[in-house]
Amino acid sequence: MKKSQVLEQAKGQFSAKQVKQFERAIEIASKAHAGQKRASGEPYVTHPLAVASLLIDWGLDIDTVIAGVLHDTIEDTNLTLEDIEREFDHDVALLVDGVTKLGKLRKGMRDINSYLPKTKDNLTKFLIAIGEDVRVVIIKLADRLHNLQTLQFLPHDKQQKIARESLEIFAPLADRLNMGRVRVQLEELSFSYLDPHRYKYLKKQMKNRLGRSSKKLDSVREHITRELGQAKIPHQLDGRIKSVYSLHKKLVKTDQNIDAIYDLIALRIIVDDKDLCYQVLGLIHSLFTPMPSRIKDYISSPKQNGYQSLHTTVLTPEEHIVEFQIRTAQMHDYAERGLAASFHYNEQKLTDAYSKGKIAKMPANLQWISDLQTVAARLSAGEEVDVEQLKINLFSDKVFVYSPNGDIFELPIGSSPLDFAYRIHSDIGKNAYAFKINGKLVGFDYKLTTGDVIEVLTRRSIKPSLDWLKWLQTPKAKQKVRSSIKKNGK
Repeated sequence: MKKSQVLEQAKGQFSAKQVKQFERAIEIASKAHAGQKRASGEPYVTHPLAVASLLIDWGLDIDTVIAGVLHDTIEDTNLTLEDIEREFDHDVALLVDGVTKLGKLRKGMRDINSYLPKTKDNLTKFLIAIGEDVRVVIIKLADRLHNLQTLQFLPHDKQQKIARESLEIFAPLADRLNMGRVRVQLEELSFSYLDPHRYKYLKKQMKNRLGRSSKKLDSVREHITRELGQAKIPHQLDGRIKSVYSLHKKLVKTDQNIDAIYDLIALRIIVDDKDLCYQVLGLIHSLFTPMPSRIKDYISSPKQNGYQSLHTTVLTPEEHIVEFQIRTAQMHDYAERGLAASFHYNEQKLTDAYSKGKIAKMPANLQWISDLQTVAARLSAGEEVDVEQLKINLFSDKVFVYSPNGDIFELPIGSSPLDFAYRIHSDIGKNAYAFKINGKLVGFDYKLTTGDVIEVLTRRSIKPSLDWLKWLQTPKAKQKVRSSIKKNGK
């Protein structure tokens, strides 16, 4: 990423005065990072420029974009927080400071070699940092995305570590913020490094399947376009292809049967308002036979992260199965950019609330951020806060646990230590005979909680049994146990 490119990009979104501020930030970052190189051999400043470019693309405010280009200066150069505040303002300095703190917290969590109380303290601080200003997390997502885009220049072990952390921490975080496009990018890049053979295989499978379906889909598209035109409904119609990682997860649930997956490609219809969404749904159901179990109304009942859309799967007269998604332009923008879109659409700009030192009023689906902000404000004021209050669930259906050397793993709620053992490696799972959680022996039926540090004890003589299935939560682990039992003839 070159300075001229990102400046040209900024001119399309910001005022001349703001662009001048941004250019000054680039000059400061370039001078501070002078002589530093990335693993690719490029000047280091190409990274913060790329981060700023992503933030512009996502529609963030100028303070966030400036902080994006300066985000590594405090940790990696001689520039101080006071320098940044003097040159720009308090908001930019706070954002840069927040990103720096998040980086240190992640390193602290990785470096823990035995169970210590500060493991949970670090997670607490991580959540509080999010609460102080959620834009810090959005900058961190941009930072992580660009690091993944240039991951090929790092050694294999670092590729694996960064890819796993991205898939298990940052992609779910993007999803919680409803930043769908970012989540998909993080997942696809991470998966391509963690399981390159599977990634390439599924990509080929999708290409073959989509090639066979394209003509069928074109005829449905033409039919719908004609009918919407006759009904005088202004609309945009395009296709959405399922991501490789989403296909991988779906195949695990369908015993690897790709023919059982109906939403490999979906037609997306974007209209002007909510009423038209339902009108289009009725039109589609009058033309094709709907599958009742696959009609989803996420407009009247949005997903937890705020996602809104109507979904329906229909059977055409030619017996082709097609999925439709119907939404407004604002719903679509929010599905793609999530919280970043809120900066654009909210009547009370989140940036204005931050600049006035107030806790921003979040959309209802992002109330967890407001809750975190309340806790952060109380801690900043020196008040005592019960740590139990921080069970504001950022990842409502996940637990985050640690290996003895500090690596962090995401697992579904209800997972057992055996799930964790199989997550590390199938050989560790099948030979597990005991577990230590936070230094104490526990049974196979123990339910993991966020912050647990797990040590797996193994013996080669141990073989999986049918009893293990009742303790497992993850499909992959169950599949491995069944395969081992079949192989052993038990």
